[in-house]
Amino acid sequence: MLAAIDVGNTNTVVGFFDGERLVTQFRLASHRTSTTDEVACLLFGLMRMEGLTEDRVEAAVIASVVPPLTSVFSGWAERWLKVRPMVVGPETPTGIAVHYSSPRDVGADRIVNAVAGHARYPGADLVIVDFGTATTFDAVTVTGDYLGGVIVPGVTVSLDALFMRTAKLPRVDVVRPDTVIGRDTVHSIQSGAFYGYLSMVEGLVARMKAELNDPVRVVATGGLASLLCGDSTAIDEVLPDLTLQGLRLIWERNARG
Repeated sequence: MLAAIDVGNTNTVVGFFDGERLVTQFRLASHRTSTTDEVACLLFGLMRMEGLTEDRVEAAVIASVVPPLTSVFSGWAERWLKVRPMVVGPETPTGIAVHYSSPRDVGADRIVNAVAGHARYPGADLVIVDFGTATTFDAVTVTGDYLGGVIVPGVTVSLDALFMRTAKLPRVDVVRPDTVIGRDTVHSIQSGAFYGYLSMVEGLVARMKAELNDPVRVVATGGLASLLCGDSTAIDEVLPDLTLQGLRLIWERNARG
């Protein structure tokens, strides 16, 4: 089996593949002070609940945007799984040509998403929207060129900032209100968070599509993708496991030599 590890600023997702099949996945909080032993204790407990044992894992691949946790999860793989993980970085062959002015500045997760998106839609230009701590928009051409994109604060980051920078506004959850016009303060904030953010996404997608070549497919991923984009006509497909699938593809391409 392959352990695919996506280390994000808020959450870390660990998936286990049997060939191309994603057997199971776990979502952990990305605590920067976590130790390798703590991660091992938590993950092995979760694995055993799913009937998985460490001896079944033969390889590991990691994409991380949190440097302190890169070594933690690498150490988990080396010490406890007895495998040397592949850590996706600027020198990793991915099949995607990066056209950022400084390619090293592109987060590993964004390139991994580009690999998975291009494999799923090889005959179209792509816009990939990833709803994480930050929401990223990435443009990938039909020839596999990563052109760049857009970065905006994630919806939960925006809500946290609103709560912390105001005296009377409450902290609220991200939900889909029945109406846009709010009838109380909580409803009004939720409407702004959901419909305002969705409108921003749809507006940026439209502007990015105008700079690409038809046909353009739009894919959404990340923790809030299903909630925010479930009924949006701007999104062609919501793929919650896009990053894990991209990690699997990168590992397979490099494992074949």
